[in-house]
Amino acid sequence: MYSLNRITTITDCDTLLAWANKEKSELTLKKINDEYSVQNYGSTSIEIEAILQGVIAEIAAQESVIAILQEGPSKEEAIRKKTRLEYKRFVLTTRKENYGSVALLEKELDLDRINKELTSVETFITDLTAHRGTLQ
Repeated sequence: MYSLNRITTITDCDTLLAWANKEKSELTLKKINDEYSVQNYGSTSIEIEAILQGVIAEIAAQESVIAILQEGPSKEEAIRKKTRLEYKRFVLTTRKENYGSVALLEKELDLDRINKELTSVETFITDLTAHRGTLQ
């Protein structure tokens, strides 16, 4: 799979092994971070969705109240409350995009890629170490 026959010195093998081990360390760190993110995004996405649905219901209720109130301080307060709820909906929708189900799937894909790359690097290290043993 790799052109190991072109590597003819132990020094070259050692250089490649040092590089590959550094890559492996970096990938392992990315894997740990992404595993944490997947766990975190999984629980966060459920929480955000539940809160968002509650805010949407509150907005609908506030619209009903505004529709029946006469002009005056009560109606103005209801309109202000609806505006705050709409802002809260906006914030939650943004959080949902960044930390919700879509973000969870993106992180899961990233984690899958990292696992495959890590496997390739480990195979490379194994093959290179075996090749190094054949050199003098």
